[in-house]
Amino acid sequence: MPEGDTVWLAARRLHEALAGRVLLASDFRVPQLATTDLAGSTVTGVEARGKHLLTRFAGGPGGEVTLHTHFRMDGSWHLYPDGRRWGGGPDWQVRVVLRVEGTAAVGYRLPVVELLPTDREHDVVGHLGPDVLGPGWDPTAATVNLLAAPEREVGDALLDQRVLAGVGNLYRAETCFVAGVTPFTPVGDLPHHGSSAAQVVAVAARLLHANRGRWQQSTTGDLRRGRDHWVFEQRRCLRCGTPVLTAATGDAGRERVAYWCPRCQRGPAPDPVPLSVLLPPTRGRTRYRP
Repeated sequence: MPEGDTVWLAARRLHEALAGRVLLASDFRVPQLATTDLAGSTVTGVEARGKHLLTRFAGGPGGEVTLHTHFRMDGSWHLYPDGRRWGGGPDWQVRVVLRVEGTAAVGYRLPVVELLPTDREHDVVGHLGPDVLGPGWDPTAATVNLLAAPEREVGDALLDQRVLAGVGNLYRAETCFVAGVTPFTPVGDLPHHGSSAAQVVAVAARLLHANRGRWQQSTTGDLRRGRDHWVFEQRRCLRCGTPVLTAATGDAGRERVAYWCPRCQRGPAPDPVPLSVLLPPTRGRTRYRP
């Protein structure tokens, strides 16, 4: 699943390619927008809010409107100069095409595609907590949100976009590792295990900020494959060599894999479940690319 830094970088690339330019054509390949035509509108900007992408238009037949998209598990946006073959997947996976002179922005496998008046963006992103990569990032507010449910497992709270926006499973695992606590530690018990809610928030923000300018995500400072993460999708802890343990977390149907090192991370943990059981081979690692 693309995380906040990936969505932030996608928004920046789309903004650089589209902002201030007139839309020559639009193609919405979703039933609810199949007859919508935004041609003639000017793209006024593209912005990420957590894992949500907001593409704004003005001056066209619809007035000031925003295209709201979300990547969820494997959606993506790609930019193609005129004449280049599209390579983000088969044509039937295309959900949106936006054309400006010389460039096509193509959205693949987007599970959320909706248009709304720009002044109603709050309806789709107003529930989000402080955006880790947003211009109004407020670590104090994020810490207060984290502490609001002291009995909640810190890993579960980090994935809750209402607490802070932008953290996904990779950064959940790596934040807990760097903070030295298991993802199953109740927020209220963090001080008993050598960390604090404020420190956890600070680590998450530091890791996301360090990676927002590149597609490859590294939490170790090393970009070499296999050495870019401490415990996420690792067989052994990159720091101490202890086998990394895994277990499922979350509600049925929305489970995520939790990764932790039993030597480097303090706090409670359930009985581990082998990764081969949690992630069948067909669900191996994939990286988002523009």
